[in-house]
Formats: sequence, C-alpha cells, structure tokens
Amino acid sequence: MNQDILFVDLQTWDSARQAVNFPAQQGGALINCWVSRVWLENKCGQTLVDESAVLNAFALCRFDLEDIAENLIEDEDFNQDGDIEIT
Repeated sequence: MNQDILFVDLQTWDSARQAVNFPAQQGGALINCWVSRVWLENKCGQTLVDESAVLNAFALCRFDLEDIAENLIEDEDFNQDGDIEIT
C-alpha cells in the first residue's frame, strides 16, 4: 500500500452520475474517485435499487476499490476533470 495516497472514510452517492464518490489525498491534493453503480452491481451480482443498497455494496467492496483507485492514481489515469473513474 502506498503511504502517499490516503483514503478518507467518506463516500457519497451522486444520483445524477449514478456513481459513488470516495475521495483520496495524495501529497495534500484532493482526488475525487468514482465508482459506477453498474460496476458495483456487477461485482455484487445483484441490482442495487436505492442509495442505501449502493452504499452498502460500496462498503463491502471498499478495500478492493481503494486498491484499484490507488493503482489508477499511481498510473496517472485521470479523466479530463482530474478524477479517477472505476466503471
């Protein structure tokens, strides 16, 4: 695990994006990380019908998602807005 990348224990559902935001910090910079509802549904093998179900699925996958996001940050695989997206 890279000690330069820290994940705060915060996640929010964005219904317009149909994704969960979970921020990371690297060298003092805030990086918005996103995981899509579709990715979570595929990982969990079920349809996530509301915010509560999505956030519960996120909690179950959190460590995997942080590992994936960490690798994407290290590879500088940012989108046009400077965010990390797991879709």
